[in-house]
Amino acid sequence: MSAPDPQTSSVAVRTGWRARLSPRRRIERVRESAGAVAQIVIAATAAFAFAHYVLGHAAPLLAATVTVSSLGLVRDARPRRVLETVIGMIVGILVAELIVLIAGIGWWQLAITLAVSLVVARFLNDQPGFAIAAAIQAAIVMVIPASVPFLRLVDGIVGGVAALLVTALVPRSPLRQVAQEGAVVLAAFDDAVLTLVQALRAGDRRRAERGLEKARALQGPLDAWRESIESGAAIARISPFLHRQRSEFDRQERVRTHLDLATRNLRVIARRVVYLCDDGAPRPVAADLLGELAAAARLLPDVLVDISYEPVAREAVRSVATRLDPAALAAGRSSVDQNLIGAFRPLAVDLMTAAGMTAADARAALPRV
Repeated sequence: MSAPDPQTSSVAVRTGWRARLSPRRRIERVRESAGAVAQIVIAATAAFAFAHYVLGHAAPLLAATVTVSSLGLVRDARPRRVLETVIGMIVGILVAELIVLIAGIGWWQLAITLAVSLVVARFLNDQPGFAIAAAIQAAIVMVIPASVPFLRLVDGIVGGVAALLVTALVPRSPLRQVAQEGAVVLAAFDDAVLTLVQALRAGDRRRAERGLEKARALQGPLDAWRESIESGAAIARISPFLHRQRSEFDRQERVRTHLDLATRNLRVIARRVVYLCDDGAPRPVAADLLGELAAAARLLPDVLVDISYEPVAREAVRSVATRLDPAALAAGRSSVDQNLIGAFRPLAVDLMTAAGMTAADARAALPRV
């Protein structure tokens, strides 16, 4: 019996209740949140201590709640998002303080406060979370009385400042997270390509349709990757500890941009593979070429963590790109077969530019057609 082809064999994936109850993913989730947890604990504690011991506030609850709510455990911890959340909460606190000063505390005052804070917040910002943050803090002000007017507004400002400071001074290692997001995208990209390779080898339309589904599903991980890059770059601009990483975030964005283009071309290829597999005929030449491009793309995760891998990845893709002559490779085949191989050309260009080659040099690597 021959050994299984690594390009056509599949990997078993654990499913069912055992996978859902496995502690591995839970531990990984905790590990991924360690930076965010540290930020929240440090910021909330510092804000509470400053308001209590320096400003003399007896129970500065809002100093802590504003920091916790503004930082959160979300992926996007860029300073602008934190600032917007802080502003939303301060708007709610201010509205509530004014209503308490004018009308006092009671059930109907709470209703008015929530209505006004939600309306004002929606007027100021189109993000639903902005309005909800305002309403929550406004409700806290109405429910928990204070003897001094606008004392809780000061606590909220202290909490907001603490959140912004800790964002810069205690960063969440965004570059590591960005590389992880990129690795997720590249793994999904490889899975989609290999499914299409399998479809071409067997002339299997159903498998080709599955490859198309996987290619379309890449947009979600790509968007998450872009969000992480934008967040990390924003933090690096204000953090003295991450200032030197700004160029690395720019490089990550360049890789992501070209891989985004590669996934768009992959969807074009997938649609053509689905059409071609209608006849059930295997297409080993196209399968081999696409498989070689997939093998070259597997070097890109190393590129994400170390720029020195870029020349190796570029050369691996270029060695395939130089042979992408549809007329020669699909001689005697239909124009549709030639068009499929022709669709590999822009995919190869995108992979070479993702590995650091200029667009002009990448296009020049292709044979003339």
